[in-house]
Amino acid sequence: MAHPFPLAHSLGDDEMPRYKLTIEYDGTDFVGWQQQDNGPSVQVALQTAALNFCGSQIECMAAGRTDSGVHALGQVVHLDLPHTYTEDTVRDALNAHLRPAPIAVLDVERVDDRFHARFSATKRVYHYVIVNRRTPLTVERGRAWLVTHPLDEAAMLAAGKHLIGRHDFTSFRASECQAKSPVKTLDSLESVRTGEHVNIITQARSFLHRQVRNIVGTLVMVGEGKILPDHVATILAARNRESAGPCAPPDGLYLFAIGYD
Repeated sequence: MAHPFPLAHSLGDDEMPRYKLTIEYDGTDFVGWQQQDNGPSVQVALQTAALNFCGSQIECMAAGRTDSGVHALGQVVHLDLPHTYTEDTVRDALNAHLRPAPIAVLDVERVDDRFHARFSATKRVYHYVIVNRRTPLTVERGRAWLVTHPLDEAAMLAAGKHLIGRHDFTSFRASECQAKSPVKTLDSLESVRTGEHVNIITQARSFLHRQVRNIVGTLVMVGEGKILPDHVATILAARNRESAGPCAPPDGLYLFAIGYD
């Protein structure tokens, strides 16, 4: 019986071809991207699918280590396979072995072995989705943050302007963050309303652990009128996590896209 995903030819150990994957997933039931002992991870699900596909243990490296409950629409992963396959074969085989996990390989590209999903990335874009209404969530439950008090998205946008640029983001950094420095450059931060949805879109080369969720929690305080937009500059300058707002829930956060030169 023919193999359902035929390979082109075998290679030596020093010739393992590298593939760049663009994937999406619903992070609700995962402990995050990274393999952990306390529950299922996206990384293990993808590595298991690769093992079942090609018969070898494969390590998958991701551009961003999303937290428990955080989703992805454009996560980028690279892996090295022991044989050469067409890109369509890699995509379709991995998707077949991923079922029924809520993970999909959207695109596969053969890349040079110098490409690294994490270290080659020059841009990361996150979207945070807020549903601003009184009534409970149904189809978006687990995929957005329900905020029942009216939000002033214009005030949130004004507050966010204080965060754009190169700053010490200690006030928005998780205590368990392992980054060597709290200094990051935020390239853009927008707050856009479409009906009852308020979307916060932010872009940077890299982010601190929970930086986006901590920023969103503070911007919601501004939107609710609890603090003035200009006070965000004071929070930033304080370099103290306790001075900022709460950490927004993971439900509404999406790793939207990764950029490369």
